[in-house]
Amino acid sequence: MLKYETIYQSLLQKIQSGDFPAGAKLPSIRGLSHQYICSKSTIISALKRLEEQHIIYSIPKSGYYVVEHQVFEEPTSTEGVDFATSSPTWHAFPYKDFQQCINKAIDTYQEELFRYGTPKGLSLLIIEAKKLLESYQVFTKPEQIFITSGVQQALAILSMMPFPNNGSTILVEQPSYHLYMDMLKTYGIRAIGIQRTAQGIDLKQLEKIFNEEEIKFFYTMPRFHNPLGTSYSKKDKETILQLAYKYNVYIIEDDYLADFEYNTKNDPLFAEDIKEQVIYLKSFSKIMFPGLRIGLAVLPPPILSTFQKFRMTIDIDSSMISQAALYLYIKSGMFEHNKLKVSSIYHKRAQILHQSLQNHLANYESSSEIVMHGHILLPRQVNMKLFIRYLYEQRVYLDSVESNYLANFHKERVLKLNVSNVENHRVEEGVKKIASALKKRDNYFF
Repeated sequence: MLKYETIYQSLLQKIQSGDFPAGAKLPSIRGLSHQYICSKSTIISALKRLEEQHIIYSIPKSGYYVVEHQVFEEPTSTEGVDFATSSPTWHAFPYKDFQQCINKAIDTYQEELFRYGTPKGLSLLIIEAKKLLESYQVFTKPEQIFITSGVQQALAILSMMPFPNNGSTILVEQPSYHLYMDMLKTYGIRAIGIQRTAQGIDLKQLEKIFNEEEIKFFYTMPRFHNPLGTSYSKKDKETILQLAYKYNVYIIEDDYLADFEYNTKNDPLFAEDIKEQVIYLKSFSKIMFPGLRIGLAVLPPPILSTFQKFRMTIDIDSSMISQAALYLYIKSGMFEHNKLKVSSIYHKRAQILHQSLQNHLANYESSSEIVMHGHILLPRQVNMKLFIRYLYEQRVYLDSVESNYLANFHKERVLKLNVSNVENHRVEEGVKKIASALKKRDNYFF
């Protein structure tokens, strides 16, 4: 057995026995090299192996710490089936791991916490964000990355600031992200819609709008659309890009579920952009938790200075504690490790939802994607209010997509199905009750 393997086994035994408890700091590399009478490089090899197995994690300029492992559990069973809630279940997130990062961030970056912030975000986080974005096939320069207080803030800034193309109208898919629809209405920002269905959008209509309207940007979710759960085909993404180039329209790509993509061939729209007209937004609210309030915005060079100016008038900086903690969480490898665990939990639920829809509601249009939220397109004769109220009485909680539309846009009878907070064994139960409710004449207009 090699020397570093002997040291690895010794350190592992001490961690497992509790000599080095969860959260404890290991002796320094120098101290360990004296203890085991070996070179520093041998100690580093042993520590690296422990780090690769997610037994310890490192913090720059601080040292190595023991990871506090958690058991991932199903949420405690409730009386109903909640298809309405879209926020992630707290049971799935290893919050104690992140709590360690928060504590270490306060200890390690005390000086930064007393600054008023930086124009673009914590520089250390931006460097790690660049590496993280590359794993999503988003290749960019650090100077083009902004850390924002969630994607919602980035959308607000982009919607209010002028663009180089002098466009005055925002184009949004219908339905779309409900909080963005609310924001556009609240601030009186001119916006028009284009219908999106399970099949995508009408590309001829898209070109007509680009040609006839003064479109500033097109806000879209190419992957795992909210609320439909559908994705564009590669051909559609290529066509959308070519039309954007032809009519000088910017595209905002909201890739909020990038961490749940299992198809390695389904790259973001940004990956195909060769003329820097795609603005890429990345959220951590689903893979981690909404309260983190950290988002990433990758911007083309022509709008960097304007975005920064508007950002400074709205918010000096995103929370430095959250930024420093997220930096440590990504840098240590815990983000990637836990991402795989968390995404696998939701992927399993998504598979159950997909199969349940195939088994019990195959005659209704729905998403063909395996994703934790989907939809069912109901017949026009269905009385949505009565239908949702009836299922509420059956302890199946649902929501329509009315808030996901612009006020003046025709609203389809779309039923949202989100399994973020539904136990695996109850997903099919809920779908069966929906199928049963669709057979009741009392839930229809006549």
